[in-house]
Amino acid sequence: MKITVQKSIIENILIHTQPFLEKKDTSQITSHVLLDASNSKLTVKATDYEIGLLVSTPNINIIENGSVTANGKKLLDIIRILKDGDINLEIKNDILYISQSHSNFKLPTFAYNEFPTFPLYEEKPRISIDSHSLIESLKKITPAIDTNNPKFELNGALIDIKENNINFASTDTRRLAVVTIENQNNNQLSIIIPKKAIIEIQKLFFDNIELYYDDTNLIINSDQYTFFTKLINGKFPEYSRIIPKETAHNLTLPKAVMIEAIKQITTISSNVKITFLNNSIIFESLSDDNIEAKTEIDYKTGFSSSFTIAINSRYLLDFLNSINSSEFDIGLNESNLPFILNENNFKTVVMPIVI
Repeated sequence: MKITVQKSIIENILIHTQPFLEKKDTSQITSHVLLDASNSKLTVKATDYEIGLLVSTPNINIIENGSVTANGKKLLDIIRILKDGDINLEIKNDILYISQSHSNFKLPTFAYNEFPTFPLYEEKPRISIDSHSLIESLKKITPAIDTNNPKFELNGALIDIKENNINFASTDTRRLAVVTIENQNNNQLSIIIPKKAIIEIQKLFFDNIELYYDDTNLIINSDQYTFFTKLINGKFPEYSRIIPKETAHNLTLPKAVMIEAIKQITTISSNVKITFLNNSIIFESLSDDNIEAKTEIDYKTGFSSSFTIAINSRYLLDFLNSINSSEFDIGLNESNLPFILNENNFKTVVMPIVI
């Protein structure tokens, strides 16, 4: 392989591959990227076996076709310190040579034919959804995905595809986030995608995309990228049963004012006690120390007697920071029962703190 490529092009590609590399053990081929120059384009692959990314570009001068692997982090480090302009990459005796003007670098390689294979998406079933709906839905439910839960299915998000809609759901057992979008689907299925994959999908895809799946993988294809993730094998909780069917008290609240009040309290405590009075809402800190924070906003709630709930402020702020409207709805039953936050097609059910 012998190619010349603009620094900005190869640097941007290698930056995108970094989250997909094995970082701890550089003796593994998964710490390498696979570069392939053929068919008038450069293709770069990276994978840690769980998720993988293929990036391709035609903006390259191929002098000699070929393939090579190289440590993805070290290759990026080298490219970054070079000047803007053309960079030469060439294989000689299983060594990758990187050069520009008077600067020369060498990196060892692995046998490129031992690089892990990527799942093929051709002839696999397809999920029809536009990229904007997918990304916006995933962004809203990402904060509620658990981390390091022994129940592996909770370390990911559910995509539940029905005939006329798609539900996106996640839970960390203290809250449940659900986004519903209208979508006509030929295939009905449920898949669980790992949190790491969901975060990377949000970084990569903005244009038209195609989603494919099989029993073990989800594959997303666009003009420049092909991404895959292993699916989580497990049974996601029956999320529809967790959502309260009826609520005794329903309010529409101002987003900006609520955020400001809650943030004042979080300077002292992450747990907040909220008391709804007839004409105002009181916010107070919940802390074991002799430190207190308290603020009040004027707002006609309609409560004839005081009603108090205690919550982890992060759950409420995550919801409020995810919505686009200036107002949201809250549905309450009793102080110790789950309550529901609602904005258009986005719901979050929260378990209160018992006080």
